[in-house]
Amino acid sequence: MSKISIWLLAIRPKTLPAAIGPVLLGTAFAYSASTIEFSIAVACLLGAMLLQVAANLANDYFDYKKGIDTSERLGPIRVTAQGLLTEREILGALIINIILAVLDGLFLIYKAGFVILIIGTISIIALLTYSGTVIAFGYRGLGDIFVFVFFGIIAVNGTFFAITGKTSPQVLLGSVTSGLLVNNILVINNYRDLENDKKTGKKTLAVLIGYRATLFQYILSLILSYVVVFALFLFGNSSYFIFLPMITLPIAWKLTYGLIKMDIGPDLNQVLAKTARLSLQFQLLLSIGIFLS
Repeated sequence: MSKISIWLLAIRPKTLPAAIGPVLLGTAFAYSASTIEFSIAVACLLGAMLLQVAANLANDYFDYKKGIDTSERLGPIRVTAQGLLTEREILGALIINIILAVLDGLFLIYKAGFVILIIGTISIIALLTYSGTVIAFGYRGLGDIFVFVFFGIIAVNGTFFAITGKTSPQVLLGSVTSGLLVNNILVINNYRDLENDKKTGKKTLAVLIGYRATLFQYILSLILSYVVVFALFLFGNSSYFIFLPMITLPIAWKLTYGLIKMDIGPDLNQVLAKTARLSLQFQLLLSIGIFLS
């Protein structure tokens, strides 16, 4: 395996839709409220992607240090646990990503003000304490809250604020879809790894509530995401274009039906990838609907 392939395994580019979708949605809301400053939108997108990669590297490093990544793990290869990269290499890459994110954040602070400093600082602290330090709230059933808040509420509203300098109840409502959809990626990840996490002492929400309730959480999150679209139409100033995400309903149905029938195993990695794709498709269509409204 080439070094480039190994680093791609570490970075996990397939997770980037989790960072891209919320920024697109926040940018669309900003466009509907005023004009877009392109440089700020690009900086928000770059910062989100850098923080996503940093989170992936941090999880790879800290899960290895805590003995979470065992040979029984069903998910994609973790490069540190497999000895493909050294601890020093992963830690170095993590530090570089954080430095790049900080430099990107300095530009956003210059353009949008002190609030961005607070958001950026909290985000970096959160990604490091998700699986690192004695806090490790991702191991204490709080990972879902982290993803919902940071990939939904903060990412969408933070992008909107950075561009417009304002907040909006409509944007806050819309950000719920991002939080729910992106968190479903984590839900499938934890659903797949439930037995291994239980054995290694990683208390994800899936471990705490079990398979059936985790499956219900996934389905309910999908349903609520579509309900939010109707709420945006009823309580916002949106046209019928806001219903563009409904195009993805057959995909969501097929994904859910297949998941219900599927056994726990490596095939869930495909469900995870499709869940990430659905998240991006939904948010992209919602963004287009907002642009056109």
